[in-house]
Amino acid sequence: MSADRPETVRIALVQYTGAASLAENIAQARPMLEDAAGAGAEMIFLPEVANLVQRNAEKARREVQAEADDPFLAMVRDVAKSKSVWIQACLAVQPGDADDRLANRALLIGPDGGTAARYDKIHMFDVALSGGETYRESATYRPGDRAVLADTPWGGIGLTICYDMRFPYLYRDLAGKGAVMLTAPSAFTRKTGTAHWHTLLRARAIETGSFVIAAAQTGDHPDGRRTYGHSLVVDPWGGIVAELGTEPGILTADLDLALVGRVRSMIPSLDNGRSYGF
Repeated sequence: MSADRPETVRIALVQYTGAASLAENIAQARPMLEDAAGAGAEMIFLPEVANLVQRNAEKARREVQAEADDPFLAMVRDVAKSKSVWIQACLAVQPGDADDRLANRALLIGPDGGTAARYDKIHMFDVALSGGETYRESATYRPGDRAVLADTPWGGIGLTICYDMRFPYLYRDLAGKGAVMLTAPSAFTRKTGTAHWHTLLRARAIETGSFVIAAAQTGDHPDGRRTYGHSLVVDPWGGIVAELGTEPGILTADLDLALVGRVRSMIPSLDNGRSYGF
């Protein structure tokens, strides 16, 4: 850690069952954000598609708006400014480009209410699961094309979203560029969450010597989606700092950011990596 940066930060993760309505999600998210700020959180993290959970592409396009017009984002900006906190909001937005698909976008909002960083999910989750569950994210969302490292008073934060966690070199590259925290807002399916959620997040933390912060959707959603919950904070050694279950709630944790440097000194895998001649 740099000598001029705080070595500790209190964070909060907000977990709820997202609806297929911007108004409903604003109504449940705002008081949770305010409660998290009231508990002393300096940074607050929302789950993936915090503004709208809607698998039907046509219905999603009718509801989702551009950043400048999105009432959920306007609410987030207002809370960030009024409570003087940082908030990461992962939202479905109209990107305003030639592609008619939406963007699955993580926005880091600063305490002035402005946008400090913006990341569009790179990896799309397209799969057919046993039991009839099918997910084709690329039908609704177009992928982003670049990684994003955000600067904060506590150090670099690497922005990722959900399915990205299955691609470890994204996390390694973000850590190599200076990330001390890696975020993964998610709407993980119950089946894959039960099998892989904790293992993947702990692995990404261990491989990079970073804190991993994953706020999650949970429960049975109106569009038929069934998400896993278990919002999670993992430390650079791979230990679980804090975890929620499957009910909506707020998870707070105090992070000792000096642990990043200590772990990376003990296991300098970021420095010891090689190219492999392929």
